[in-house]
Amino acid sequence: MQDLVIPVAETIFWTAFIYTAYVYIGYPVLLVAWRKLLPWPVRKRYQEPTVSIVIAMHDESRHVHSRLRNCLELDYPANRLQVIVSLDAPTDGTTELVQYFADRNVDIVFSPVRRGKSAALNAGVAKATGEIILFGDARQRFEKGIVREMVANFADESVGAVSGELLILDAQGRESAYWRYEKMIRALESDIHSLPGATGAIYAIRRELFKPLPPKVVLDDVMIPMRIVLQGKRSIFDAAARAYDTASETPEKEFKRKRRTLAGNYQLLFEMPELLSPWRNPISIQFYSHKIGRLFVPYCLVAFFVSNLFLHSPFYLMVLASQVLWYGAACAGWMVSKYDLHHPASPNQARTSEPCLQRSEG
Repeated sequence: MQDLVIPVAETIFWTAFIYTAYVYIGYPVLLVAWRKLLPWPVRKRYQEPTVSIVIAMHDESRHVHSRLRNCLELDYPANRLQVIVSLDAPTDGTTELVQYFADRNVDIVFSPVRRGKSAALNAGVAKATGEIILFGDARQRFEKGIVREMVANFADESVGAVSGELLILDAQGRESAYWRYEKMIRALESDIHSLPGATGAIYAIRRELFKPLPPKVVLDDVMIPMRIVLQGKRSIFDAAARAYDTASETPEKEFKRKRRTLAGNYQLLFEMPELLSPWRNPISIQFYSHKIGRLFVPYCLVAFFVSNLFLHSPFYLMVLASQVLWYGAACAGWMVSKYDLHHPASPNQARTSEPCLQRSEG
């Protein structure tokens, strides 16, 4: 029996390792080589088509004024820029705050019944008159020149969707290494054809390519660009078009966001099975490697750890010890963050931590 267990465990161990290494290391290396051999640059040219900014809001009273002021102060002709706020049954006074901007070139779409973001976006786009639709979220801030940078890409007829660069900064004004890595991947994918999705806080499309979203879609920023790719256009990344956001206040909030994204990817496969077909999806390699590949990484990590328990040579024991230390450090960090959240060190910290809890519950 032992003669069978060891070979099986080694096979599982190395299969899981190679798969995970490809997703996070091999795939970027493939993209670098692909871009060197077959680059596809975007022919960007500055222009001034009509643009509609669509922002869906539910309970966003804390962000309304800063968000809409930011949109109205963008460096773009006011007579060619429409700002649309699609309200999804707010309960915290968001409606009254948005009304303040009703006479300042802001159009309001209101639903008295909570229908979800996808329905709110559908209603907002139905109100849009611009040739280009620019989607944004309620919390982030656009750089002043963002519209000019985004629409310049649409001078290239091959481009159907453009994702801007979102800078997610912590309290010290720094970005996480993982988010910088993720944006590097998107830039490489864009340089060879298209990225399989967009950044929800900052992406634009040609209005004629939009198709209404099904109810309760979680990842509109993947479904909309991928529908456009399936129509024969490109979905590209432009680092010159920037928006700013703050990092999640708590690990729980970040975990909730990641869980939502994971569920959204499974939902996307159910809604758009054609994405799995290499004959229908022109960026099937990118989609499988970037989107599908990451869905199976957690299972590979479990298989990697469990198979390692059956392997006892010095090399495998060293790898096992490294895994135990790695997961132990992660658990310790999570416990420390939980303790700091519920036992702030000072009265001032206690006063600032309570809103964070309320935000995470929302």
